[in-house]
Amino acid sequence: HPILKVPESVTGPWKGDVNIPCTYGPLQGYTQVLVKWLVERGSGPVTIFLRDSSGDHIQQAKYRGRLHVNHKVPGDVSLQLNTLEMDDRSHYTCEVTWQTPDGNQVVRNKIIELRVQKLSVSKPTVTTGSDYGFMVPQGMRISLQCQARGSPPISYVWYKEQTNNQEPIKVGVLSTLLFKPAVVTDSGSYFCTAKGRLGSEQHSDTVKFVVK
Repeated sequence: HPILKVPESVTGPWKGDVNIPCTYGPLQGYTQVLVKWLVERGSGPVTIFLRDSSGDHIQQAKYRGRLHVNHKVPGDVSLQLNTLEMDDRSHYTCEVTWQTPDGNQVVRNKIIELRVQKLSVSKPTVTTGSDYGFMVPQGMRISLQCQARGSPPISYVWYKEQTNNQEPIKVGVLSTLLFKPAVVTDSGSYFCTAKGRLGSEQHSDTVKFVVK
């Protein structure tokens, strides 16, 4: 019979999104007829999601609009849960029913613990949206990206350092700093800051950006 693969536990950021993996290798002659996700409540497991021949059904109002179950890849029925609250912490059960080659049905289920953490914002990293790295030819449309982990919302600010010890100037307030196109005067030293729901503002390392 098909075997469900799940991790023992998954940790998601408070107010952020999490993916709870549940996959199996499709077997010839076996047809998936039912997918269920259940969550442990005080009184026992409660069904929160059901996929049958009539489509997807979210069974609990608390999950409407923030719960999705993968359907694009055969054998992948992972659960995506958005905007996590602390009370989403629980044990989740992934349950799949197949029709077997001889016309019977077989059910398999696995339990995964979901932990929700209030995560302080991490030190942001800066990457470029191209293969050129930080040295680019003039006229290219290029972007610098600032990324930090933590409980959202995370706000970003970009700065360009000035010569003669003047204060850095603010050049952007989105995670992506776009040059369209990059010109020689854009060359300089840049850094970004990230401020999350928790923790203090964090600064990235300074990167030297050269347009030649």
